[in-house]
Amino acid sequence: MTVSTDSQELVKWFRHSSPYINAHRGKTFVMMLPGAGIEDPNFANIIHDIALLNSLGVKLVLVHGARPQIDRRLAAGNITSNFHNALRVTDQDSLACVTQAVGETRFAIEAALSTGLPNSPMHGAHIQVVGGNFVTAKPWGVVDGVDLQHTGKVRRVDTQALESALDANAIVVLSPLGYSPTGEIFNVSFADVATQVAIALKADKLIAFTSDVGFTDSQGELKRQLSLQECEQQLAQLKACHDTSQSLQACFDVCQQGIPRAQMVSYVKDGALLQELFTREGVGTLVHSDSYESVRQATIDDVGGIIELITPLEQQGALVRRSRELLETEIDRFTVVEMDGAVIACAALYPFNEEMGELACVATHPDYQGGGRAALVLQAIEHRADLMQLRKLFVLTTQTAHWFMEQGFEKADIESLPQEKQSLYNFQRNSKVFIKTL
Repeated sequence: MTVSTDSQELVKWFRHSSPYINAHRGKTFVMMLPGAGIEDPNFANIIHDIALLNSLGVKLVLVHGARPQIDRRLAAGNITSNFHNALRVTDQDSLACVTQAVGETRFAIEAALSTGLPNSPMHGAHIQVVGGNFVTAKPWGVVDGVDLQHTGKVRRVDTQALESALDANAIVVLSPLGYSPTGEIFNVSFADVATQVAIALKADKLIAFTSDVGFTDSQGELKRQLSLQECEQQLAQLKACHDTSQSLQACFDVCQQGIPRAQMVSYVKDGALLQELFTREGVGTLVHSDSYESVRQATIDDVGGIIELITPLEQQGALVRRSRELLETEIDRFTVVEMDGAVIACAALYPFNEEMGELACVATHPDYQGGGRAALVLQAIEHRADLMQLRKLFVLTTQTAHWFMEQGFEKADIESLPQEKQSLYNFQRNSKVFIKTL
């Protein structure tokens, strides 16, 4: 029986996603979905993907917006709405329209999450949706001489009640409304709700849905990852739509307050959420307060990752074969580049005498070649060699001579190698010799 290419790809994708399934189980994600995303044709697919995350044991808080819905409700009532600093000035007449629009939007989300038709992705999901007065708000008051009236901001989050709902495997749906101890209702930015809830819960991740694929810079280039410093720089010069700037600001705010990672992902592209969460490279923008990619000395836990990385190159004859046992005994010789828990590049340093060391087993995952990772590893190896007071590095290569020449290595003969290495030279492989003076 022949397995179709699509089936093989599915199996491959599912296997590669398993580390992320394990990593995300039991974690708390706060999602912010703007009102425009709820009206997008892809909304049903987003609901299906949220249901899948729930079934995989991810604790979810979904904070929704309702700006276009509110705009329509106000227009139907011939009510003009003013804005100040991107905040709607909510008077008494506007508040009635706001609560109606928010309520209808929330009901639409709850209805979608309650779907369980046969032959649909939601069949058998039986999702429990929980909402309530989890958010206490206070008025913005008068800003720059403008009274924002019933527009408020988050004052407090009832984390105990939220955690109880999440521990019961319910999806918590929060609306852009807050309540005061005196019984008042405030129109609150859904981004403010999402960020404050994420911070209060000490969530593992904030996911901000946007109309774009992620964050694109002024040149139109999608930024896959942004450190906090890079994110702050982009915000300072951002001249983008409200949707993009609001999402990026939310990601920055939560990471600055200790949330490890926040991601911007498209609500238009089908499957973008799953691709962002369950693939190493993702499809959106990751803002991180931790080290998403690092160069470090290898540990025994990296042996499996190094084997997976170098095996294809060994099969091609580009690298000398190394057994698991040998790697385990020599693991302290290796330096690796780790991205999101996976080894994507490596190299090893073997000192031969007081003067020379061998650079060996240089490898980069095919998906990340051309990104400068091998050069980063080489830089780290050269630093280690310097600490050992080695003056030269040599390398034997069969297929990557030009790369080493670009890194400052010069062609040499076998006699230039340490005597011990000369005696081990494999003439059948006929490797070329290159030496670099440090």
